[in-house]
Amino acid sequence: MKNLKYLTLIFTILLTSVLAFAKPALELSADGLNFGKSTHNFGKIKQNQPVTIEFSFVNNGTKTVIIEDATAECGCTKPEFPPRPIQPGKGGIIKVTFDSKTMGVFTKKITVKLVNDNDPVVLSISGEVVA
Repeated sequence: MKNLKYLTLIFTILLTSVLAFAKPALELSADGLNFGKSTHNFGKIKQNQPVTIEFSFVNNGTKTVIIEDATAECGCTKPEFPPRPIQPGKGGIIKVTFDSKTMGVFTKKITVKLVNDNDPVVLSISGEVVA
Protein backbone atom coordinates (compact mmCIF):
# COMPACT_ATOMS: atom_id res chain seq x y z
CA MET A 1 0.00 0.00 0.00
CA LYS A 2 2.91 2.34 0.76
CA ASN A 3 4.36 1.65 -2.69
CA LEU A 4 1.11 2.65 -4.34
CA LYS A 5 1.09 5.96 -2.45
CA TYR A 6 4.69 6.65 -3.51
CA LEU A 7 3.94 5.76 -7.13
CA THR A 8 0.90 8.03 -7.12
CA LEU A 9 2.94 10.87 -5.63
CA ILE A 10 5.74 10.42 -8.19
CA PHE A 11 3.26 10.24 -11.06
CA THR A 12 1.53 13.43 -9.84
CA ILE A 13 4.85 15.29 -9.58
CA LEU A 14 5.91 14.18 -13.06
CA LEU A 15 2.58 15.12 -14.61
CA THR A 16 2.61 18.52 -12.90
CA SER A 17 6.17 19.16 -14.13
CA VAL A 18 5.32 18.27 -17.71
CA LEU A 19 2.23 20.49 -17.71
CA ALA A 20 4.07 23.39 -16.07
CA PHE A 21 6.87 23.43 -18.64
CA ALA A 22 4.91 22.45 -21.73
CA LYS A 23 4.68 25.03 -24.51
CA PRO A 24 1.08 26.25 -24.68
CA ALA A 25 -0.63 25.24 -27.92
CA LEU A 26 -1.82 28.28 -29.84
CA GLU A 27 -3.96 27.56 -32.85
CA LEU A 28 -2.51 30.32 -34.99
CA SER A 29 1.04 30.40 -33.76
CA ALA A 30 4.42 29.20 -34.89
CA ASP A 31 7.57 30.05 -32.95
CA GLY A 32 6.01 33.18 -31.39
CA LEU A 33 4.34 34.40 -34.59
CA ASN A 34 0.63 34.85 -33.84
CA PHE A 35 -1.94 35.48 -36.55
CA GLY A 36 -5.19 37.30 -35.78
CA LYS A 37 -7.00 34.82 -38.03
CA SER A 38 -5.95 32.00 -40.31
CA THR A 39 -8.98 31.76 -42.62
CA HIS A 40 -10.94 34.13 -44.83
CA ASN A 41 -14.09 33.57 -46.85
CA PHE A 42 -14.51 36.06 -49.71
CA GLY A 43 -18.12 34.98 -50.24
CA LYS A 44 -19.28 35.44 -53.83
CA ILE A 45 -16.77 37.18 -56.10
CA LYS A 46 -16.97 38.08 -59.78
CA GLN A 47 -15.09 36.04 -62.34
CA ASN A 48 -11.84 37.60 -63.65
CA GLN A 49 -11.68 40.15 -60.80
CA PRO A 50 -8.79 39.26 -58.46
CA VAL A 51 -9.39 39.68 -54.73
CA THR A 52 -6.87 40.24 -51.93
CA ILE A 53 -6.81 39.63 -48.18
CA GLU A 54 -4.13 40.62 -45.68
CA PHE A 55 -3.44 38.24 -42.80
CA SER A 56 -1.84 40.25 -40.00
CA PHE A 57 0.52 38.80 -37.41
CA VAL A 58 2.60 39.81 -34.39
CA ASN A 59 5.80 38.25 -33.07
CA ASN A 60 4.85 37.60 -29.43
CA GLY A 61 7.98 35.51 -28.88
CA THR A 62 11.33 36.51 -27.45
CA LYS A 63 13.37 35.78 -30.59
CA THR A 64 13.49 37.31 -34.05
CA VAL A 65 11.40 35.35 -36.57
CA ILE A 66 12.19 35.07 -40.27
CA ILE A 67 9.62 33.93 -42.79
CA GLU A 68 11.46 31.61 -45.15
CA ASP A 69 8.65 31.16 -47.66
CA ALA A 70 4.91 31.38 -48.21
CA THR A 71 3.53 29.07 -50.88
CA ALA A 72 0.07 28.43 -52.27
CA GLU A 73 -1.23 25.12 -53.52
CA CYS A 74 -1.89 26.48 -57.03
CA GLY A 75 -0.87 29.26 -59.39
CA CYS A 76 -4.17 31.10 -58.98
CA THR A 77 -3.20 32.15 -55.44
CA LYS A 78 -0.22 34.43 -54.80
CA PRO A 79 1.07 35.08 -51.28
CA GLU A 80 3.46 37.95 -50.49
CA PHE A 81 5.37 38.09 -47.21
CA PRO A 82 7.79 40.54 -45.58
CA PRO A 83 11.41 39.87 -46.62
CA ARG A 84 12.79 41.26 -43.36
CA PRO A 85 13.19 39.61 -39.95
CA ILE A 86 10.33 40.26 -37.54
CA GLN A 87 11.61 41.47 -34.18
CA PRO A 88 9.84 40.55 -30.92
CA GLY A 89 6.81 42.79 -30.40
CA LYS A 90 6.69 43.77 -34.08
CA GLY A 91 4.23 42.60 -36.70
CA GLY A 92 3.50 42.47 -40.37
CA ILE A 93 1.16 41.09 -42.99
CA ILE A 94 0.98 38.25 -45.46
CA LYS A 95 -0.93 39.51 -48.48
CA VAL A 96 -2.78 36.84 -50.46
CA THR A 97 -4.26 37.52 -53.89
CA PHE A 98 -6.63 35.08 -55.58
CA ASP A 99 -7.08 35.26 -59.36
CA SER A 100 -10.74 34.43 -59.95
CA LYS A 101 -10.57 33.04 -63.49
CA THR A 102 -12.34 29.72 -62.84
CA MET A 103 -15.98 29.71 -61.79
CA GLY A 104 -17.17 27.68 -58.82
CA VAL A 105 -16.51 27.14 -55.13
CA PHE A 106 -12.86 27.20 -54.03
CA THR A 107 -10.70 26.65 -50.96
CA LYS A 108 -6.97 27.37 -51.19
CA LYS A 109 -4.27 26.79 -48.58
CA ILE A 110 -1.20 28.96 -48.07
CA THR A 111 1.71 27.41 -46.19
CA VAL A 112 3.95 29.83 -44.27
CA LYS A 113 7.36 28.32 -43.46
CA LEU A 114 9.57 29.93 -40.82
CA VAL A 115 13.34 29.59 -40.60
CA ASN A 116 14.34 26.98 -37.97
CA ASP A 117 10.74 25.86 -37.39
CA ASN A 118 9.40 22.54 -38.67
CA ASP A 119 5.74 23.41 -38.00
CA PRO A 120 4.46 25.78 -40.70
CA VAL A 121 1.41 27.97 -40.30
CA VAL A 122 -1.38 27.13 -42.75
CA LEU A 123 -3.68 29.96 -43.85
CA SER A 124 -6.70 29.39 -46.06
CA ILE A 125 -9.02 31.36 -48.29
CA SER A 126 -12.36 30.30 -49.71
CA GLY A 127 -15.31 31.62 -51.63
CA GLU A 128 -17.31 31.18 -54.79
CA VAL A 129 -16.50 32.65 -58.20
CA VAL A 130 -19.67 33.70 -60.07
CA ALA A 131 -20.34 35.21 -63.53
